[in-house]
Amino acid sequence: MLTRELGKSGVKVGEIGLGTEHLKSADKKITKSIVDKAVESGVNYFDMLFNLPCYLTNFGEAFKLYRSRLVLASHIGSSERNGQYYKTRNVVDCEKTLNHTLKALGTDYIDVANVHYIKDMKEYRAVLAPNGVVDFAEKLKRTGKAHLRGISTHDTQVVIDAAKSGRFDVVTFHVNFANNALPHRNEALAVCAKNGVGVVAMKPFAGGTLLMNNSTVRVSAIRKGGGKTVKLAIPHNMTPTRCLSYTLAQIGVQVALPGVSNLNELQQILAYPEASAEDKDYSQVLEGFKEYVDGQCVYCNHCLPCPVGIDIGKTTRLLDAAQHGSNAVIKQEYNQLKGNASNCTGCNSCVKRCPFNVDVVANMKKAVELFDH
Repeated sequence: MLTRELGKSGVKVGEIGLGTEHLKSADKKITKSIVDKAVESGVNYFDMLFNLPCYLTNFGEAFKLYRSRLVLASHIGSSERNGQYYKTRNVVDCEKTLNHTLKALGTDYIDVANVHYIKDMKEYRAVLAPNGVVDFAEKLKRTGKAHLRGISTHDTQVVIDAAKSGRFDVVTFHVNFANNALPHRNEALAVCAKNGVGVVAMKPFAGGTLLMNNSTVRVSAIRKGGGKTVKLAIPHNMTPTRCLSYTLAQIGVQVALPGVSNLNELQQILAYPEASAEDKDYSQVLEGFKEYVDGQCVYCNHCLPCPVGIDIGKTTRLLDAAQHGSNAVIKQEYNQLKGNASNCTGCNSCVKRCPFNVDVVANMKKAVELFDH
């Protein structure tokens, strides 16, 4: 499995992580078998959504042999009362819960102190209040109980503000086919890229609805990261691999975070790293949805091969990220590409192949102006 740097943190993560929401009631044997197989296959990012006793104990046992190799995100504000989940913004409760979590997981630190589920800007402003949950997450980082500060949300404006604030290292947000045309989504991802904030892309299958082949499904805002509920006709050729390929191709994304409930689902996800280019090709799926803006690149690389060796998808993704402000990291990634935009001859072979009517040649000219001067 390929690894990516989580924002500018220096932390290396496998590009496929694992959400654990559907394992909250799993027995110890199933939890261990999933963790063993995932880690063996290169998964190192685990999102620990809940702080429920049995769930934590099971994962604590499963993580014993691997702790130093793992990146564990614990949700600050996801708490427990009488064996049931509840959400809290009370810092005393959060600290008590975290101490129980660390003990159950058999560790003295978490890698990401993830401020749990910020619903909207009103709630975002509330957690930023002095001596609130964000201050608590920063205290955890200062004292070594956490290495990074994170935030999870379903709101693009929260993502934008969090990335600009300098108070977060990681953002967890939806990135999937169903929100390809969501207003401000790409802006939010680009702002993260500009500011070196890592992006963990949750719900790459939109809560499983994207895998209901040959069905017309309703995808709610909570599964697509905002906007209105949409109806989508899921095509026969939709697969977990194509969903993951799409998510990982988007601006600033370092980790795709699918959830699993059993080994069979995990095996389908772990097929991604070894999948062929044809199996990863998501362009026809997205074109069928019509969930795209005509003329907007979706980084599918259907325009390739380029006669002069330009990686058009990556070049355009970096260009789009830089539209909201370039930085040294984006420029360095551009300079490391084997073929730069300045090599473009304007032959238009890419334009003819693009299923989304993107003016690729114009984009290459913009990239030259931005990166090569």
